[in-house]
Amino acid sequence: MRRACTCCFTSRPPNINPQNSDCDKPSQSSVVTMTSTQENNASGVPEGMEESLTKLSPRAANILLNHDFSMGLQHWHPNCCNGYINLAESNNRDEAFINTCAKYAVVTDRNEGWHGLEQEITNNISPGTTYSVSASVGVSGSLQGSVDVLATLKLVYKDSTTNYLCIGRTSVLKEKWEKLEGTFSLSTMPDRVVFYLEGPSPGIDLLIQSVEITCACPNELETGIANAGDENISLNPRFDDDLKNWSGRGCKIALHDSMGNGKVLPQSGKFFASAMERLQSWNGIQQEITGRVQRKVAYDVAAVVRVFGNNITSTDVRATLWVQTPNSREQYIGIANVQATDKDWVQLQGKFLLNASPSKVVIYIEGPPSGVDILIDSFVVKQAQKISSSPPPRAENLAYGFNIIMNNNLSNGTKGWFPLGSCTLSVGTGSPHIVPPMARDPLGPSQPLSGRYILATNRTETWMGPAQMITDKVKPFHTYQVSAWVKIGSRATGAQIVNVAVGVDDQWVNGGQVEISNDRWHEIGGSFRIEKQAEKIIVYVQGPAPSVDLMVAGLQVFPVDRRARLRYLRTQTDKIRKRDITLKFLGSCSGGIFVKVRQMQNSFPFGTCISRTNIDNEDFVNFFVKNFNWAVFGNELKWYWTEPQQGNFNYRDADELLDFCKSHNIETRGHCIFWEVQDTVQQWIHSLNKNDMMAAVHNRLTGLLTRYKGKFKHYDVNNEMLHGSFYQDHLGKDIRADMFKHANKLDPSALLFVNDYHVEDGCDGRSSPEKYVDQILQLQEQGAPVGGVGIQGHIDCPVGPIVCSALDKIGILGLPIWFTELDVSSINEHVRADDLEVMLREAYAHPAVEGIMLWGFWEMFMCRDNSHLVNAEGEINEAGKRYLALKQEWLSHASGQIDERSEFRFRGFQGTYEVQIVNGSKKTSKTFIVEKGDTPVEISIDL
Repeated sequence: MRRACTCCFTSRPPNINPQNSDCDKPSQSSVVTMTSTQENNASGVPEGMEESLTKLSPRAANILLNHDFSMGLQHWHPNCCNGYINLAESNNRDEAFINTCAKYAVVTDRNEGWHGLEQEITNNISPGTTYSVSASVGVSGSLQGSVDVLATLKLVYKDSTTNYLCIGRTSVLKEKWEKLEGTFSLSTMPDRVVFYLEGPSPGIDLLIQSVEITCACPNELETGIANAGDENISLNPRFDDDLKNWSGRGCKIALHDSMGNGKVLPQSGKFFASAMERLQSWNGIQQEITGRVQRKVAYDVAAVVRVFGNNITSTDVRATLWVQTPNSREQYIGIANVQATDKDWVQLQGKFLLNASPSKVVIYIEGPPSGVDILIDSFVVKQAQKISSSPPPRAENLAYGFNIIMNNNLSNGTKGWFPLGSCTLSVGTGSPHIVPPMARDPLGPSQPLSGRYILATNRTETWMGPAQMITDKVKPFHTYQVSAWVKIGSRATGAQIVNVAVGVDDQWVNGGQVEISNDRWHEIGGSFRIEKQAEKIIVYVQGPAPSVDLMVAGLQVFPVDRRARLRYLRTQTDKIRKRDITLKFLGSCSGGIFVKVRQMQNSFPFGTCISRTNIDNEDFVNFFVKNFNWAVFGNELKWYWTEPQQGNFNYRDADELLDFCKSHNIETRGHCIFWEVQDTVQQWIHSLNKNDMMAAVHNRLTGLLTRYKGKFKHYDVNNEMLHGSFYQDHLGKDIRADMFKHANKLDPSALLFVNDYHVEDGCDGRSSPEKYVDQILQLQEQGAPVGGVGIQGHIDCPVGPIVCSALDKIGILGLPIWFTELDVSSINEHVRADDLEVMLREAYAHPAVEGIMLWGFWEMFMCRDNSHLVNAEGEINEAGKRYLALKQEWLSHASGQIDERSEFRFRGFQGTYEVQIVNGSKKTSKTFIVEKGDTPVEISIDL
């Protein structure tokens, strides 16, 4: 994706983030005899390991692997350049310069300022924690004066959004080491976090001696946990009392004051423990905490770990909870994982919550392959600190309907605009004269566009294009809509992505994206929001390949008046969701009869994602049953869950969830039969040849749909076909339609859905409404019985007209549309509540939408952080209160007297009603149901 930075503007090649495959867990193993050793010798250390181990002083753990390049460039990746390690004895640099560093990295062949050295740190950091960055850097090459070296974070999200955060900067003279320092803290956790060093001009070599990223306060987490609860759940957490309360899980454990001839020392305190002679990845150190943890209480876990031996330098280390329920059912709950190294101590942090009452609970550390020792310096489990509710954001009032872009009609040439990079800007004529449709209603009556456009030529990088500074015009906590007409030149070969980007200080924000494959004008629309005042904000248009001309007309950036939109949606909701209802009372009626009508339940589908462990929590169940009438299973029906290894089936979880839903009259969606994204497909399927894979696909269809025939109202047949093509690549272009056909034969009663993400928000050119419609039409042309359209709805900064535009475009198919995985995310509960209200009202007011499913509502059981409505211990937050308020608003109540024709008229939503008839001192109650529809309805009630 593209990004803006204060030193350069550039595009980056995509990175792949493979998913870790699931693995079976063994049952609880027997405890092996403990051993204890404190000898300072190399016993058990593989030959040559001593030289690779670095002696540590007691300090904060460095989360970077191979931070001093003692293992060459292992764990580091030269991004679009080359690198090598220089040693003091190489004598290819000025001697005075080189003597300051025994070993350092040289990053060379740099053709862009952002080319540099990077390392992924996703698993080593946690949101809300402050980290300090320190690096010793230099430069070499043909240069005069000083150049800047930057430390940067690349933040990659599931929705393909990529942001860049500058976290440190220093000026460096040729062949002189300088210290680069900075700090960072992430409020939410991206799917990937990559740290890298960059900055000097192309052709200048970047030199890096050592790099450290440490928790700014090493005991910060433990301090926070200590204040949260009265007691530490784990006993002897720092091994001050030998190995008391600890045992080996399928292995031996030992106590040490050092290892590797004194090169491995405790991170804090006097001792650390090790899990040794491990034969399986699940072997490790454990402690039983039965009776010290309570159900429905959130706990924080903090450990300091590293690995040793077997010539391994880094590996995954995990904290896991093994739970046995009174009915002897076993559960394995993943708490946290981190990439641990044999060089430094690293922090392992996570949370857990027990839904059911356990008969036994064991917490343990596991993960590395056999033969690798796990070292543990400390292991703290504390009741999680309660986080106070976030206050409403203080947002300034703005004049709505006002475009903040200066000279957007180009009547003053390019005044107010500047070229980003070395491209050339000029003004042309022949662009559309109408405001882009998605912006027309929010802007209100406006003058036609001038027909002039800004032309960017001589583009040598994808990020080059027209730009404008908007720093003083953007206010925190306001959502801004973005809209424009864009077009590309004739030199393009293949489809091109055009993007409206917003550079907020050193971060990049996606303001809208469209894919263009012809020479016509295209509408682009999106949104953005900032939550603190920025020093510099730039809006710019970018994206086509170098040498492709870019044309932009009528760029609009304006604050969204949500209150005006909500007033409109209330009117639309009345038209779309209500019916004129006449109650006709039969039997003897006399004048003066009073009726009171109260709607008990709206039958429009409002559902949520649930999991098997959720239904052991009665608080979860009470909220769910009271406030939802549909359910979808988060994982329990997916193929990797029901058949993790070929022929090894697990339907127990799905069966129990189905029985639970049936007992509460909850309808269910089947998610999903297949998942087209490669990283979600089990390894055993990857290893099959074409014929065996085809057989496995048909077995999956037959086994699943025969077992559950008639039990799921919907199926997502092949999830995310706009973003993946695994089965199509392996089995041919007809396989997708064949999946639908075969599923329909096996269970004709189920509606068969397509399902994908970012269809509704304008931020992903791969999944535009137009592309989704084309895909569905192609499936139908191949005979696929597509019965419904699923829009997932994982959205940020939603804007009503953009969402509505997508629904209108997909609605032309005449198929029912469902929001299938709706969630909104903001650390501020009030902002989250506003976003949720926007999405619920837009969906409920649109005639093509026939159901809304949230992707969860309970903290710690959701896909995205800061998206829950109810916290882990059952307290309803502002977003949850807003949801409940809307559910109440969408219930109809009326009262009055029966008229002379023994009738009572009112307008109400579909669903179940109770009417109370008062005739003098006599009171009678009846119930009736209003079915879905938009025409007047008469309900006869026999008195």
